[in-house]
Amino acid sequence: MARIIAIANQKGGVGKTTTAVNLAAALARTPLRVLLVDLDSQGNATMGSGIDKREVAASTCDVLLQEVAAADAIVATPEAFDLMPGNTDLTAAELELMDAPGREQRLKQALDPLRPRFDYILIDCPPALSLLTLNALTAADSVLVPMQCEYYALEGLTALLQTIDALRARLNPTLEVEGVLRTMFDVRNNLANAVSAELTAHFGDKVFRTIVPRNVRLAEAPSHGQSIVGYDRASRGAVAYLGLAGEMLRRERERLAPGKAAAPAKPTPTTPETIA
Repeated sequence: MARIIAIANQKGGVGKTTTAVNLAAALARTPLRVLLVDLDSQGNATMGSGIDKREVAASTCDVLLQEVAAADAIVATPEAFDLMPGNTDLTAAELELMDAPGREQRLKQALDPLRPRFDYILIDCPPALSLLTLNALTAADSVLVPMQCEYYALEGLTALLQTIDALRARLNPTLEVEGVLRTMFDVRNNLANAVSAELTAHFGDKVFRTIVPRNVRLAEAPSHGQSIVGYDRASRGAVAYLGLAGEMLRRERERLAPGKAAAPAKPTPTTPETIA
């Protein structure tokens, strides 16, 4: 039965799509059955997976509008994971769903029948707390938050955590934070190191030990329609995402271990100043 993970942060340029594609590729090499859902109208996860977003027969838009069954929109990628492609049609889908009853539940209703087919379903969310992102958070079991270690990223994390709390109360009471992933990290940057230390102090084991560094090969891979694992497995970026996949699988084994005591809940920050 698949675990559904939304990869979300309303701040753009923090590595959401990079994380979605490369984590999907890394998990698929373990090997696990992985589905990546591209919920961003830019369609970058689709292109980065080696699929032309302009030539797909059906997309996530068609699934949300209930014009196509989710299973019929899935395509195989060259890197052993499946993809529900996204493209600019998602912008129109969001407008059409605005007044639809149960609009936040559309993606959940579409993905629930697919759970037995996969081990992981990853959702690449748009860089906004929009209706599309709400659909992802309603469908998900947990949220993985990629973020750069800088002050403005802390503001975005605060807003996202507040949204998660609100969704628990209204739509998805079991939603949890899968973890915070530090991306595009430069160890020579004093501010990045300071923010990283504060994140670890505040969130504890919710911060992944894996850190994704700034890496030229990682930036090159999407232009070739490949994940970093397929493009250059020996690169620092590939090693980081393979490590992230391994860390997630270890956490999942611990979560499912019988008799394991639940970790005490960490307080949710309400302002960036409580973290920084």
